[in-house]
Formats: sequence, structure tokens, C-alpha cells
Amino acid sequence: MSAPPKTVAELLAQHPWPREFAQAPRQEWLWHFEVAVPVSQLWPILADTSRMNRAMGAPEIDFTEREGVRFGLTKRGGMEQEWVEVPWNWVSEQWAEVTRVYSRGFSKVIYSVFLLEPLGPSQTRVSTYYGAVSRGLVGQLALKYGFPSLKDSFQKVLDQLSAQLAALQPALALPHTEPLAPEAERKLKEAQARLIAQGLDAPCVEKLFGWLRTADDEELRRIQIRERARKWGLDEQQLLRVALHCTREAVLEVSWDIICPHCRGVTVETRTLGQVQAKSECEVCELEFGTNSSESVEITFHVHPSIRVIEHQAFCSAEPSNKEHIRLQRDLAPGQTINVGPILEPGTYRLRLHAQLNYGYLDVVEGQDSRFTWKASAAGRHPVGLQPQLELHNDTQKPQRFILEAARWSDHALRPGQLFSLQEYRDLFSEDYLSADVQLAIGDQTILFTDIVGSTAMYAQRGDPAAFMTVKNHFGEVFPVVARHRGAVVKTIGDAVMAAFNDPLDAVKASKDIHACFPPGRKDTETKLRISLNSGPCIAVKLNTGIDYFGQTVNLAAKLQSLAESWQVAMSEQVVRAPGVSEWLTQESAKLEDLTFSSKALKAPLPVKRWTCFDE
Repeated sequence: MSAPPKTVAELLAQHPWPREFAQAPRQEWLWHFEVAVPVSQLWPILADTSRMNRAMGAPEIDFTEREGVRFGLTKRGGMEQEWVEVPWNWVSEQWAEVTRVYSRGFSKVIYSVFLLEPLGPSQTRVSTYYGAVSRGLVGQLALKYGFPSLKDSFQKVLDQLSAQLAALQPALALPHTEPLAPEAERKLKEAQARLIAQGLDAPCVEKLFGWLRTADDEELRRIQIRERARKWGLDEQQLLRVALHCTREAVLEVSWDIICPHCRGVTVETRTLGQVQAKSECEVCELEFGTNSSESVEITFHVHPSIRVIEHQAFCSAEPSNKEHIRLQRDLAPGQTINVGPILEPGTYRLRLHAQLNYGYLDVVEGQDSRFTWKASAAGRHPVGLQPQLELHNDTQKPQRFILEAARWSDHALRPGQLFSLQEYRDLFSEDYLSADVQLAIGDQTILFTDIVGSTAMYAQRGDPAAFMTVKNHFGEVFPVVARHRGAVVKTIGDAVMAAFNDPLDAVKASKDIHACFPPGRKDTETKLRISLNSGPCIAVKLNTGIDYFGQTVNLAAKLQSLAESWQVAMSEQVVRAPGVSEWLTQESAKLEDLTFSSKALKAPLPVKRWTCFDE
């Protein structure tokens, strides 16, 4: 049997008012709602308080950031309300505390608590507390008669939410029902027809264009193609190809977004790659950072204003929904200690203090003590059991904000490496370039090098013009194979090709098909290739006007060519161990030889597998 709803005294015993306002006379309201939705589904929706407030008919809020402080401005009851938005405290899927300190309006301070309690596997009690310190008699009366109406609005929205989730509808979305302007609709129809005629995936084109016509403005504000593909059950790369072509049709615009490594919010949006700078800063997190990590840049898309004008509207700061990776955020005064029990899946979590770069880590695993004391002065790595019970202790002389967040980044984001290794992007955006001082970490890539066997003798025997034509013709056959296997040609070096792939299996399959273009016995050309493959982290840099890859992974991929001859592929173990590669090679009845590559630059010989695709 579930516990009864908390009283005001019981709730405030666990979520006390901020100390500086705790003794001020105040008005209070506490409401309890029961919703037929499990906590895990309800939290991300209720945490998006901007959407909630919009659904409840609240007025739009204008937020501005000044010197790391967030200010809000809106109008209620005919009076402007202006306040400082104090950073929220919350434990994901459990509760959130919100404090607003007003410089203008009916209130001096409003303190809110939202509490979620599971009543069963599919039932949740939502408790909402509001406390307000009014500004004079007018403010007191306005709050007295205005706040209670929120209860009916909450109940209406929660009932609507339960019905939408039961019908598997998008929660609290407002579909765009007004028809597009005639010129915009004509433009969409013509672009849609052209893209399908060009051979782009018709279901992807139709789904994307239909969504652009009818989706909620908030959904279209920052389009993440990988997230859309997964939601719609479509192939990610096919949908990405459509989106890239849509930029050439002025249906979409591309954006290179700089991401803060702490709050993971967008600090800068740029419309071209060349505008990405080597450094950025986040005023709210009080952090300067480089853009040379693999998570520092995301690529998103926006609706072209000739189709629909999407204006960002905020109805609340909605901190937990904008920082969904953060499982716990709590301000503690000097010497203060609190106990929390966050809901954490097994995995690794990062511990940090606001505006500081020294991190600790929490590994949630079975078989460990579930109790852990996290001191502000201590970092390190700590194992903890499932259903952890954490004691947060500020053992410093100043206030600290404790933050516990998932160490792993969302895989919905489209990163530069996934785009740079797509031939469609390199063809459509050949004018893109990196600034000379920018080095983008692009994560793991599989680098493929081809080389014509005996090219020196070919030049000597046939002369430069004839040899050049042979090389050019062989490029014409290699390039389409790379593109067909979802890779991109990074550059050519003499008669060699350097290509990159996001998936090692694609690179291995491409290697076989490249060799199949020049099999033994082919009569119209004597071209024979050798191929080498290596996987690992790379960085993207500017070379001339193009985007080149650099690093040890690239260097080793090139050097492994020394272990291959005609119709052979030399692969590092990193390639062979990648998901699906060994299984596919077994299906191909590939016979692999064990070799090693040695170099003074390596601490130990590198294991290599050599595959002979054809025997002479």
C-alpha cells in the first residue's frame, strides 16, 4: 500500500526553502495528482516545463544570459514580471526545486517543488508545491486569487497527457495545422519531386517533407537527423543524404553547433564549417573549452525560412529537460550535507562541481556497497552498488553545486566524423573548409589506402600520358565503390586513394569489391591493387582547401601497405575485431595470414591479418 500524500510540513522538511528567504512570510499551495503513467515515462515530459507551461496557456518568457546569470521577463495580469532564474536543483525521475528571485512583479520570491512518487508500475503521484513571498498587498491579492487556477490547468494537462500516451501520440505537441504559404508549398512539392527523380530514398523524402509541413515548431527548432531516422524506423544514412540534398534545394539549412562539455547545450551556432573556431565558452557554466574533442561539435538542420519561419519560444527554462544527461544537480552551502538516492542504470557517471574541471567517476555495478560519500574536495573513481545511496558533503568554505551526470554522450547527435566520411557530403559541400588553427577530433574512423602495384615500372614502360590515363580511369572505378559502401574519398596521392569509413565492416567489404574491379585475367587493363586498412581515432585538419585526416591511425594505415601485394588486403587487428567483420570474413571463406608490422615508433610489433582476395 502506498504512503499517503505529503503535507506541506513533510514536503518542506525534505525540500526546505532557500535559507535567505526561509523566514519571510509567504503564501503556499500544495496539490496532488494521480497519473496513469509510469515515472520513467512521465519525468521527461514533466521536466520539460516549457512545453508544460505552453500547454497550460502560460505566457511566453524572454530569457537572457548576462555574466553567467539567467534573467527572465514576462507579463502576467497586465504587469511585467522580471526575475533571476536560480539554477535548479533536481534528482532525475524524483523531484525538482525551482527558485525565482523577482526584481519586478507581484512576488519577491517564488519557490516551487515538483515531486514524483511511483504508486505502482504504471501509476504516479505528482505533487506540486508553490510558495510565494508577495510584493505588497496588491501582490498578495494577485497571488491569492491567481495561483489556485493553476491547479485546474495542471489537472487538464495531465489528463490530456495520459490520453496521448495511451494512444501513443506525441506528448504535448502542437501540430502545425495552418497550410503553408502557396509559394512555400509549391517549392516543397517541386523539391520533393526532384529529389525522388534523382534516386534518393522515396520513403525518406516523403516522411521528411510531410513532417516539415505539420510538425510542432519546437520539434523543428533543431532537427537531429539520426534521432528522426530512429523514431521513424528509416535508414540513417539515407535520411541524412536526403537532408543534405534538401540544403541545396533551400528546404533545410545546416548548422555546425558548438557544444559545452558540461551542460551539453549549444554555445554557438554557425552556418558553415569554416566559422567553427578552435575555442569557445559557456557563460552559464563559467567554462572555456576547446573544440578539439569528438563531442564538441554537432551538426543539425533547420527549416529554411522560405518554407516555415521557426521562432524559438520559451515558457520556462526547463533545466532538467535541457540537460537530460544530468541525473542530479544540487547546491550545497559550506558544511552542508544531504542524502539522495538517484535512479541510476548500471554504467559510468561523472562527478563534478560547477565551473570546475577536476572530475570524479562513479561506476554503478552489481556486488558493491550501495553507500557512497561524495565530498566536494575529493575526486577519484569509485565503485558503487545498484540503487546507490549517496551522501553529498560540501567540505569547502564556499557554496558548491554538485552535479552527477551520465559519462556517455547521446548517440543521437550527428558528429563531424560521420559527415566527413560520407561521399555525398564531400560532393555537395566541396567548398567547406576548416580554419587553419582548428583540429576537430572525429572519433574512430577506418582508413583505407589503395596503391597500384608496379606503378613505377608502368610509368617507365608506357610513358607519363598513358600511365596518367590508366591511373585516372582506375580512380573512376574505385571512387564509386567507396561511395557505395558508405565511405568517402579523402584524397588521392599520386596513384593511391585514401578513403575513410565510419564502419570497419563497410571498409572491408569495399576492399573486396575494389579488388573485384581489377581481377586476374582482366584484358583491358593491367591494373592490380594492394589495400591496407586500419581503425582508430583521427583528427580532421585543413589541407589546401580540403578536409584531410591526420594522426597515428592514418599513418599506420599507410605503412601497412608494405605487407600487401596484388589482390591482398593488410588489416590491423582493430579492423578484424570490429563488430561483424570476423563473421563476414568467415562467410566469405576468407583465408587470413597472421603477420606483424614493426616500427621504431611502436612500443611492440603490431599484429596484422593479410587477406588474399584473388590468386594470380
